Amino acid sequence: MSNLNSSYRYPTPQISSNSVNAGSSAGVCMMNTKWRDEQHPSFINFIASFLSANSFRLNFVPIAPDCIFNCGGLSVAFIFVTNWDCQNCEPIFSRVKKLKGQFANLYVVVSLPIKEQNDSFVHSYFKYGMELGKPTFVPVQDLEMGFEKIVKIAHSRGTCKRQDALSKLKAERKQSVQGMGNFLRVVTSIPGIDNHDANALNQAIGSIEAIAKASKGYILENTDLSADNAETVTKFFRDPKFYLGPKIN
Repeated sequence: MSNLNSSYRYPTPQISSNSVNAGSSAGVCMMNTKWRDEQHPSFINFIASFLSANSFRLNFVPIAPDCIFNCGGLSVAFIFVTNWDCQNCEPIFSRVKKLKGQFANLYVVVSLPIKEQNDSFVHSYFKYGMELGKPTFVPVQDLEMGFEKIVKIAHSRGTCKRQDALSKLKAERKQSVQGMGNFLRVVTSIPGIDNHDANALNQAIGSIEAIAKASKGYILENTDLSADNAETVTKFFRDPKFYLGPKIN
């Protein structure tokens, strides 16, 4: 079992509430049951309280990393070394090499409270051929700081993923609105056709190309356009002065 300090800082720090709505979940933390059982109960209580204060749900499951966070549609895996053994660190690096091939987003948080451990870590990092950033190692001075770092990393990665998805959605929505605007400009340029008629044609028939190929009877059957307007639409797209697409027989 890890050697822990007798006193703990309780989870007063919280991640920014700007990206978490009141009453909603910031994400889920899945924790390795074996790793949990190796920790002091008071540290697990700290973790549970900290996660709850920051709107994360906690589940204990048999997983390969020590914990996996699901935030904003992104999974981030962590190895959390809570007891650095200067005499036996090879198993840690062997595990890192194995898991970095399984998880695209992997971080290794290492608690190094004393200089001897920090020196051992630096020496071992290069001895076992680690590449900078592959994966990212995060040295910390104590366990609570380590777990706070884990939550902040997971939350920030999830927020970036969520914002990226929202940006793409906004761009697609903008493109859709612009496309509809162009459609309305073309169709309402037909004499006698207003926005209502144009929307009816768009919903029932679709694109300008599809409308151009539609017969008067098809338009009357599938929209509420008058017979005169349906005829105007078909004549408009069949008149070479207006329609520049393929010739329609």
